[in-house]
Amino acid sequence: MRTWKLAPKDPQVAKFVECYWFLKREQGDVGNNRPKLNPDPAAHLIVTQQRQRFSYQQESSTQTSIGCHWLYAHRQTYLMDHSEPFQILGIKFKVGGLYGLSFAKCTPALDIIQNIASNDLIELDSMRVQQLLLLACNDKEQVVDRLDKMLLPCLAKCQPDNYTELTQQILEQLMASPIQDLGELLHRSQRTLERSFLRTTNLTLKQCKSMIRLEQVLNTLYKMDKKAINWSDLAHQFEFSDQPHLIRYLKSAIGHTPSQYAQKRDLTIDIYGDFEII
Repeated sequence: MRTWKLAPKDPQVAKFVECYWFLKREQGDVGNNRPKLNPDPAAHLIVTQQRQRFSYQQESSTQTSIGCHWLYAHRQTYLMDHSEPFQILGIKFKVGGLYGLSFAKCTPALDIIQNIASNDLIELDSMRVQQLLLLACNDKEQVVDRLDKMLLPCLAKCQPDNYTELTQQILEQLMASPIQDLGELLHRSQRTLERSFLRTTNLTLKQCKSMIRLEQVLNTLYKMDKKAINWSDLAHQFEFSDQPHLIRYLKSAIGHTPSQYAQKRDLTIDIYGDFEII
């Protein structure tokens, strides 16, 4: 199993892209073959082999993909099938980063997996996809340079509008301030903030903040031994009203109570690591 995550080097690309990441699972790798992917307010562009199959199960429905595809922002946990070997090179866009991009032939979507023909993927054909995957295995710094170079012509043409700029300002304050205080901090009406944010992300402020907080909770839990977890302290650290509030929150978001999750450890972070940006 091989994993890495790196930030873009080009400052223009970094305005839209949070990071590039790579995951390779080989035959015989030990680990859960049915990992869960927690809710995420960001969209990922998945670069993979043309005939590679993936499935994303959400409650009673299952979405499938073959080859390169968009993994859009999603509000519920996906159960995935990782029983077969695969290689994935991911491009994680910033929250709201797809809004207005000329090369993304779609508006920001939600809870959808969308297949992409490889020749529509920022001028990639199947051979270039193979070259990128091989490069990702052997020289991650070079693949970052290559992706920056591929994305830059499109991203350089994108001029942020007022909605984009306001969304960025909101995100800078979202986790540090109560939602009801954002209007005063940013000198806008609360209605203007909500409408702008929904336009660029398809998410409400509350939904986005909840997803980001969930990721922070899971990153904290990942670094802790099960016996060392104090759920009351964790609830206080992440500003839940009390421990039952944290229990309801995790049950709703990932389908497990805290104790069930601590026992199963079946999310992608538990199986593949935390993918910290180098």
